[in-house]
Amino acid sequence: MFKSHNRAILTAALLATATLASGCSSIDRLSAIGEKPALTSIENPTTQPGYKPVQMPMPKPEPAAYAANSLWRNGSRAFFKDQRAHQVGDILTVTVNFTDKANIANETQRSRTNKEDSGVTDFLGSKLLSGNAAKVLPGKVITADSTASSDGKGSVQRQENLQTSVAAVVTQVLPNGNLVVEGKQEIRVNFEVRELVVAGIVRPEDIQSDNTIDSSKIAQARIAYGGRGQITDVQQPRYGQQVLDVLLPF
Repeated sequence: MFKSHNRAILTAALLATATLASGCSSIDRLSAIGEKPALTSIENPTTQPGYKPVQMPMPKPEPAAYAANSLWRNGSRAFFKDQRAHQVGDILTVTVNFTDKANIANETQRSRTNKEDSGVTDFLGSKLLSGNAAKVLPGKVITADSTASSDGKGSVQRQENLQTSVAAVVTQVLPNGNLVVEGKQEIRVNFEVRELVVAGIVRPEDIQSDNTIDSSKIAQARIAYGGRGQITDVQQPRYGQQVLDVLLPF
C-alpha cells in the first residue's frame, strides 16, 4: 500500500515535470511560428558548459635534440615548415565517410501452465455446514491454477550512408603530440537546419599533405548528424506519447 502510494506520487511528479517542460518548449515554438530556425553563433568550444579537456595515457615528453652541423631536428615531419594543422587554433578538413546497414529479426513465444492441489478436503468441516457458510469456506486447503503465454516479434531494418566534409579546429594538443579536434557545421535550407558535429583525437602523421583526414582515422570519434525545424518536428512523437512510453509498464 505504501509503495503504491509512493509510486503514484512519483508518477504524478514526472507527469507534472513533463507538462511544465513541454509547456515551456511549446511557448518557444509558438513564438517561432512562421520564422526560420535561427543559426547558432560561432563560439569557442572550450568555453561551452560541460567542456572537459581530454586526458589520455601519455609517455614522458622527450626534449628536442639537435645534431651537430645539421639542419634536421629529431621529430620533425619535413625539412621545410609543415603547413598542416599542428597547434591550437589550426584548422583541418575532416572527410566523413560512414556506411552502415543492419537487418535484425527476432521472434519469441512462451507459454506456461501451473496447477497446485493439496489433496486435503473438508476444510474446517465445510462438508458439515450448509447454506451460505458452506459457500464461504473453501472445499480444499490449497488449490491454484495459472496459465500464462506471451508472443513477441520484432524486426529492425536500417541503412545509413553519410559522405560529407567539415572543417574542424584544433582545441587541444596532448603531451604526446596528438591533436584534439572539434568541428561544427550548420546549413539552413528553407525552414530546416542541418547540423554536423565532428570531434575526436587525431595523429598529426595521419593528416594528409592537403591538410585533410578521414573520419576512420579519428580516435574516440564523436560524429553527430541531425537537424531541427519543421521536418524534424513532424518526425518526432508528441511529448505525451514519449512520457507514456517511459511510464507505462505494458
